[in-house]
Amino acid sequence: MTYAKTAAFTQEQQQLARVAKALAHPARVAIIQLLASKNTCISGDIAAELPLSRTTVAQHLCELKAVDLIRGEIEGVTVCYCLHTELLRRVQQQFAAFFIEATTASSCGPAEACAC
Repeated sequence: MTYAKTAAFTQEQQQLARVAKALAHPARVAIIQLLASKNTCISGDIAAELPLSRTTVAQHLCELKAVDLIRGEIEGVTVCYCLHTELLRRVQQQFAAFFIEATTASSCGPAEACAC
Protein backbone atom coordinates (compact mmCIF):
# COMPACT_ATOMS: atom_id res chain seq x y z
CA MET A 1 0.00 0.00 0.00
CA THR A 2 1.42 3.38 -0.97
CA TYR A 3 0.52 6.68 0.60
CA ALA A 4 1.71 10.24 0.44
CA LYS A 5 4.46 10.99 2.88
CA THR A 6 3.86 14.72 2.89
CA ALA A 7 2.96 14.56 6.57
CA ALA A 8 6.65 13.94 7.24
CA PHE A 9 7.41 17.49 6.09
CA THR A 10 6.60 20.85 7.64
CA GLN A 11 3.70 22.94 6.40
CA GLU A 12 6.21 25.50 5.10
CA GLN A 13 8.09 22.84 3.11
CA GLN A 14 4.84 21.59 1.65
CA GLN A 15 3.72 25.10 0.70
CA LEU A 16 7.04 25.95 -0.95
CA ALA A 17 6.86 22.72 -2.96
CA ARG A 18 3.27 23.41 -4.07
CA VAL A 19 4.11 26.95 -5.16
CA ALA A 20 7.32 25.86 -6.91
CA LYS A 21 5.36 23.20 -8.80
CA ALA A 22 2.70 25.73 -9.80
CA LEU A 23 5.36 28.13 -11.06
CA ALA A 24 7.28 25.42 -12.90
CA HIS A 25 5.73 26.35 -16.24
CA PRO A 26 6.72 29.49 -18.15
CA ALA A 27 3.08 30.22 -19.06
CA ARG A 28 2.17 30.41 -15.37
CA VAL A 29 5.12 32.69 -14.68
CA ALA A 30 3.95 34.88 -17.58
CA ILE A 31 0.42 34.99 -16.18
CA ILE A 32 1.70 36.07 -12.76
CA GLN A 33 3.87 38.72 -14.41
CA LEU A 34 0.95 39.94 -16.53
CA LEU A 35 -1.32 40.26 -13.51
CA ALA A 36 1.44 42.05 -11.59
CA SER A 37 2.08 44.48 -14.44
CA LYS A 38 -1.58 45.44 -14.68
CA ASN A 39 -1.68 46.23 -10.95
CA THR A 40 -5.41 45.54 -11.00
CA CYS A 41 -7.85 42.74 -11.58
CA ILE A 42 -8.15 41.55 -15.15
CA SER A 43 -11.58 40.62 -16.36
CA GLY A 44 -10.67 40.66 -20.03
CA ASP A 45 -9.17 37.98 -22.19
CA ILE A 46 -5.80 37.02 -20.70
CA ALA A 47 -5.23 34.71 -23.67
CA ALA A 48 -5.16 37.75 -25.96
CA GLU A 49 -1.99 38.88 -24.18
CA LEU A 50 -0.21 35.51 -24.32
CA PRO A 51 0.77 33.25 -27.22
CA LEU A 52 -1.60 30.54 -25.96
CA SER A 53 -5.13 29.40 -26.66
CA ARG A 54 -7.97 30.32 -24.31
CA THR A 55 -8.28 26.69 -23.23
CA THR A 56 -4.59 26.46 -22.36
CA VAL A 57 -4.69 29.74 -20.44
CA ALA A 58 -7.77 28.54 -18.56
CA GLN A 59 -5.92 25.37 -17.52
CA HIS A 60 -2.94 27.39 -16.27
CA LEU A 61 -5.25 29.78 -14.40
CA CYS A 62 -6.83 26.78 -12.68
CA GLU A 63 -3.40 25.54 -11.56
CA LEU A 64 -2.50 28.94 -10.14
CA LYS A 65 -5.87 29.28 -8.46
CA ALA A 66 -5.58 25.79 -6.94
CA VAL A 67 -2.56 26.92 -4.89
CA ASP A 68 -4.21 30.28 -4.16
CA LEU A 69 -1.60 32.39 -5.98
CA ILE A 70 -4.42 34.06 -7.86
CA ARG A 71 -8.02 34.65 -7.03
CA GLY A 72 -10.94 34.91 -9.38
CA GLU A 73 -14.46 36.15 -8.94
CA ILE A 74 -17.23 35.49 -11.41
CA GLU A 75 -18.89 38.64 -12.66
CA GLY A 76 -21.63 37.60 -15.08
CA VAL A 77 -19.93 35.71 -17.90
CA THR A 78 -16.42 36.96 -17.08
CA VAL A 79 -13.98 36.17 -14.31
CA CYS A 80 -11.89 38.87 -12.67
CA TYR A 81 -8.41 37.56 -11.78
CA CYS A 82 -6.12 39.16 -9.22
CA LEU A 83 -2.89 38.19 -7.51
CA HIS A 84 -3.10 37.01 -3.92
CA THR A 85 -0.39 39.44 -2.86
CA GLU A 86 -0.45 38.48 0.82
CA LEU A 87 0.38 34.87 -0.05
CA LEU A 88 2.97 35.97 -2.61
CA ARG A 89 4.73 38.09 0.03
CA ARG A 90 4.70 35.21 2.51
CA VAL A 91 6.07 32.78 -0.07
CA GLN A 92 8.70 35.34 -1.10
CA GLN A 93 9.94 35.47 2.50
CA GLN A 94 9.92 31.67 2.74
CA PHE A 95 11.88 31.28 -0.51
CA ALA A 96 14.35 34.00 0.56
CA ALA A 97 14.95 32.20 3.87
CA PHE A 98 15.27 28.88 2.03
CA PHE A 99 17.90 30.20 -0.41
CA ILE A 100 19.82 32.05 2.30
CA GLU A 101 20.02 28.86 4.34
CA ALA A 102 20.98 26.79 1.31
CA THR A 103 23.70 29.16 0.13
CA THR A 104 25.29 29.99 3.47
CA ALA A 105 25.78 26.39 4.56
CA SER A 106 29.45 25.51 4.89
CA SER A 107 29.14 21.86 3.95
CA CYS A 108 31.55 22.29 1.04
CA GLY A 109 34.57 24.51 0.73
CA PRO A 110 35.82 26.24 -2.40
CA ALA A 111 35.24 24.36 -5.63
CA GLU A 112 38.87 23.26 -5.84
CA ALA A 113 38.66 21.77 -2.32
CA CYS A 114 35.37 19.94 -2.91
CA ALA A 115 35.61 16.28 -3.81
CA CYS A 116 32.15 16.12 -5.37
